Amino acid sequence: MQNSDNSSPAKPARTTPSGAARSRFALTGRSARIDPRTDAARRDLADVRLASRVFAPHYAAPVTYVATAATPLLESRDPAAETLVQLAIGDLFEVLELSAGSAWGRAPAPGLVGYVDASHLKVAA
Repeated sequence: MQNSDNSSPAKPARTTPSGAARSRFALTGRSARIDPRTDAARRDLADVRLASRVFAPHYAAPVTYVATAATPLLESRDPAAETLVQLAIGDLFEVLELSAGSAWGRAPAPGLVGYVDASHLKVAA
């Protein structure tokens, strides 16, 4: 295969309006240990608040919902999964993903991450 010599030149570092070089995010050292029961990070998605500690293909900003009925916070999407805690009416839940009738996120009061039935949530005012 022949080289076309059409390579793009290296781009210079970007600068801020003041002319100072903009710092870039760099991963250094070992990965931080996370606990999937308390840190909202999966292989495919993580809470944007964990971006400095966790690498993920996608990040999501949490949207605060309120429980409209007592509902279990489950370890997985499976309805037979272990119940981590029971959310009461009025408890907050930070949703990171809504899919197939389930909401995945973090319950801030107990500090636990899991799945709840999305029909038992409404967006907080």
